[in-house]
Amino acid sequence: MEVKESIYRQLQEMLTAKIEVTTAAIASLRTAKNSDTKSSAGDKYETGRAMMQMELDKEEQQLNQTNRLKNELSAINLEKIYTRVEFGSLVETNQGIYFISIPVGKVTLADRAYFVLSLASPIGKLLEGKKIGEKAIFQGREFVIQGIL
Repeated sequence: MEVKESIYRQLQEMLTAKIEVTTAAIASLRTAKNSDTKSSAGDKYETGRAMMQMELDKEEQQLNQTNRLKNELSAINLEKIYTRVEFGSLVETNQGIYFISIPVGKVTLADRAYFVLSLASPIGKLLEGKKIGEKAIFQGREFVIQGIL
């Protein structure tokens, strides 16, 4: 359970940092957009404002996505005991260790690689509902479930 909690904390910290950086970028873009003064080159001014607005929209979308991921992650009950692969489980296989939660990818903890992925991912779909000892094949590779936390 300790490993799962450590991965969970690392993900929370990563998402919090991303939220802080994105929020700062949004504030900076808003300040720049509001302080941009119209010059004699009207079209250039409008183009610059439009580009800033596009960048602002992109950053706001990124912030919303990161907040959604953080909320999803927060829904995981770290005390729950899992007997099948489902949202929130840490799955040890002969091919690697997977934390079924949010789509992040590979994370490293204490020099060991863990794959953080959602149930919507191809491997997540494949492993969902399986128990210890069960097998699944993905792209010609056999996954044998050796443990579930």
